[in-house]
Amino acid sequence: MNGKELWIAIIQQLEIKLGRAPLLTWFKNTAILELKDGVLTVGLPLPFFLNWHATHLAGATLEAARSLDPTITQIMYQVELGLADHDPRSVDLNNYFPEKTARKLPGRPEVKIEGGLVSKILNPKYTLENFIVAPENRLAHAACLNVAKYPGQNYNPLFIYGGVGLGKTHLLQATGREIMRHDPKKVVLYVTSEAFVNDVVHCIQTRSMEKLRHKYRKVDALIIDDIQFLANKDRSQEEFFHVFNALYDGGKQIILSSDQPPTALTLLDGRLVSRFESGMIVDVKMPDFETRLAILQQRSHESGALVSQEVMEYIAYNADRSIRMLEGVLKQAIATYELEHIAPTVKSVSDILRHVKKEVKPVGFIANDPTPRTAITLERLIDCVTDYYTVPKSDVVGESRVRECMVPRQVIMYLAKMRLGMSLAKIGEGLGKRNHTTVMHAIGKITEQIKNDRQLLCDLNAISREAGFASAPDQWQKA
Repeated sequence: MNGKELWIAIIQQLEIKLGRAPLLTWFKNTAILELKDGVLTVGLPLPFFLNWHATHLAGATLEAARSLDPTITQIMYQVELGLADHDPRSVDLNNYFPEKTARKLPGRPEVKIEGGLVSKILNPKYTLENFIVAPENRLAHAACLNVAKYPGQNYNPLFIYGGVGLGKTHLLQATGREIMRHDPKKVVLYVTSEAFVNDVVHCIQTRSMEKLRHKYRKVDALIIDDIQFLANKDRSQEEFFHVFNALYDGGKQIILSSDQPPTALTLLDGRLVSRFESGMIVDVKMPDFETRLAILQQRSHESGALVSQEVMEYIAYNADRSIRMLEGVLKQAIATYELEHIAPTVKSVSDILRHVKKEVKPVGFIANDPTPRTAITLERLIDCVTDYYTVPKSDVVGESRVRECMVPRQVIMYLAKMRLGMSLAKIGEGLGKRNHTTVMHAIGKITEQIKNDRQLLCDLNAISREAGFASAPDQWQKA
């Protein structure tokens, strides 16, 4: 097995743990550079991959590697920018991990399944594995795991209720996907109550109501979202009553969601409510701060965006109404990162939050006024950079040569030259009396690095805004 074959085999094992989306993000254009004396050297295409692999992926990668070659005892990482340019050593993940496509209906978010049934597409991003479990939803998650493994046996029907945007749809779709994963032959139908009503109306118009009942009885698991919207639709309730009984008597799984518990659904037929109450009833509530933070970390990891802990804590602290709001703010922050090449900061996220929430709670370390009130000097620039990278100012200005200090030091030198127009001598004087050759080398290094390092470009843009510069140049290296 050559290096490329070994790396593909390792990544295939990692897919089981990580899933396809994170795999494509963090292992794209990676390669095995060397295997010598038990040390596996992995090449990464960009510098900002380095910290994430070392912190979050090294252990799992070593475990997968050792399962294939027990002589491997250590994983080392090395950045090689050339891997991003279709280097023959790197792996094209799309060839080995193609996206699994469903029988999608053209122009519609639906798929055709057996017997003429049409189901909403089950979002592959919704899994029971990536659902963040907290005390507020632990019972609901456990019930879904049981139903996925033993559909139609223990908890039938399963009724999940809770407010808007708290994860009900995630649980429903994830359970449906898990049922099919355990048994691909299972027919899982996921529809909204509105879609069911439309089906009933169509069958009334075509005088084919018996066909509807027969069609729905073919499923092994029926999942209906927002069942409360059957209220005041008597004929639809009647037909659902017959479908429910047929599936239940046939040992088929029924999963329902609502914004209220069954006892509060006073506008539904009492016979339906009684059947809902005969199964497992679980609720989901808004999770606490720690769980909200864990959700943000998970979503940030899945998207491949590098969002600082400080920013995620600020979002988790303020986005306290729904998970949908929580994830929405993060998505907007990541969109700014991707479209404008500006890394999310507390100040930029506070602006996003003010669009979705009347009051944004202040936190001790946050300065809510994004407008700078002081002149932009080298001293201010040093403060902004060291705060951004969370490194001690004394170490950056001093003699420390660890990477955590050298990169911020080089960034300061680059920005001082490009944005403040300072001379090399003045910059060196302000940064521990360094000579102009050292400063020139640092500026040259950053100039070259931002041509290929998108994360560094985002960092420069974010720091510039934090420092108070009007805007970032279109092309930094020509500034």
